[in-house]
Amino acid sequence: MTETPTHSKVGALYELTKPGIAAYVMMTAGVSYYVASGGHAEIAPIIHTLVGVALGTAGALALNQYVERDLDAVMTRTRTRPLPSGRLRPGEALAFGWALLVVGLAYLGLTVGWLPAVLTAGSAAAYILAYTPLKTRSYLATLVGAVPGAFPALIGWSAATGTVEFGAVVLFCIAFLWQLPHVLALAWLLREDYARVGFFLSPPTDPDGVRIGKHMVYHSVSLLMVSGFPTFLGLTGLVYLAGALVLGLITLGVAVAAAAKMSQSRARRVFLWSLLYQPLLLALFLIDTVR
Repeated sequence: MTETPTHSKVGALYELTKPGIAAYVMMTAGVSYYVASGGHAEIAPIIHTLVGVALGTAGALALNQYVERDLDAVMTRTRTRPLPSGRLRPGEALAFGWALLVVGLAYLGLTVGWLPAVLTAGSAAAYILAYTPLKTRSYLATLVGAVPGAFPALIGWSAATGTVEFGAVVLFCIAFLWQLPHVLALAWLLREDYARVGFFLSPPTDPDGVRIGKHMVYHSVSLLMVSGFPTFLGLTGLVYLAGALVLGLITLGVAVAAAAKMSQSRARRVFLWSLLYQPLLLALFLIDTVR
């Protein structure tokens, strides 16, 4: 067996961390820290939070790929990932993932507090031990999978305040609800690939996407309502509220269109818009957090 060149190995390890997802997690944690501090966040603690969250998240994502390596080898979308493609050995991925996770948890604990570290550990456990195995057992995996994706809101808030307050829970709910139309749209787009490995990320008895479309609408309505809570709590101003309502209405609009007649193009529109929704909403937090 030919040895993988060092530069290719480094690239494969980097790919194992899913840097795009890690970046979204870092943005959520950083903005949550900023809101919790009332717009008076100091640079050093925010950087420590982002570094620790990035390391912990990267480790959890790497471990997830280790656990799912055999399933990834079957699906068209994932068969070129580092493990199924043979660019990394399973043992390398396992050691790398654990190292990143442990270093990230220790870094958070030593720099910004042990509560953010514990919450990061909880997020990793929910992702790897609950969501990952549930994907082949129940459609509830969609809801369970959104929980670790929303944990960064709690992690950032606790890093700034040392506790988890109601404002943190509201940000958690927003992050949780944002993910659901996103994941459901992706599940519809990849339903044939997911069916190859028995993933239940879309209802198995919904060939025309009727149920999945309704669920997109339900979650979009919930997101529209909950996204206004930060202003009612005094965390943000009217600029944020107006922007959040506009973003929420657009989300609801693309979800309603998909629910009316589910198709690849309409599901893709929901998916792509959801990728844009989160950074735009986070930008509104940065612009209009009440100091």
